[in-house]
Amino acid sequence: MRRLLLPALVMLPVLAILLALGTWQLQRLHWKTALLAEIAAAEAAPAQPLADPPRPWSKVSVTGRLDHGREGLLGLEVRGPVLGSHLLVPLLRDGAPPILVDRGWIPLEGRGPIARPEGLVTLEGYVRPGETLGLFAATDDPAGRRFYSFVPAAIGAALGLDRVAPYGLVVLGPPGGLPDPARTLPRPTNSHLGYAITWYGLALSLLGVFAVWARRRLKEPA
Repeated sequence: MRRLLLPALVMLPVLAILLALGTWQLQRLHWKTALLAEIAAAEAAPAQPLADPPRPWSKVSVTGRLDHGREGLLGLEVRGPVLGSHLLVPLLRDGAPPILVDRGWIPLEGRGPIARPEGLVTLEGYVRPGETLGLFAATDDPAGRRFYSFVPAAIGAALGLDRVAPYGLVVLGPPGGLPDPARTLPRPTNSHLGYAITWYGLALSLLGVFAVWARRRLKEPA
């Protein structure tokens, strides 16, 4: 048994780490499952009037006037063979700073007619928080009103607005016409069950390999 002591002392911390990682992924699985259920419930519920500050990714409604003269484009997205972008329009509100509204996807070339409602409108969508520019973020084109990162203050300044809300609104709506709005609230991926199975599987494999090795070791003459 003494011949197994040192290998066992080496194996046990590795086994403990693998089991801890598997347990952590199970905890993440339960948290992510609850989060997805919360998102689904919010998506099915009626939109709530926008409160300031709003909860990120919450489903809200807000009323104002779309300033079509200050439209911009956000990001790039390929749909089928067509390259497009998201139409970004300030929503002007009485007594509150404008909100940058992502009205939906439009093609960059060969655009069809784009709906531009006038007057007072009420929009439903989800709150998109502003981003922080990363080291490798694409460079915006403020003069051309082309933006690749959602930084409300920088976009608002490029569009000629003195100030804007530090968050945006992504419009939710049915398909049909341009711009093509989002259908659902964003959902994070949930791969934690697979990760948990992987870590627990590695722990089980380690035990199996050690057991086979230990059996052979014990059969060897001293």
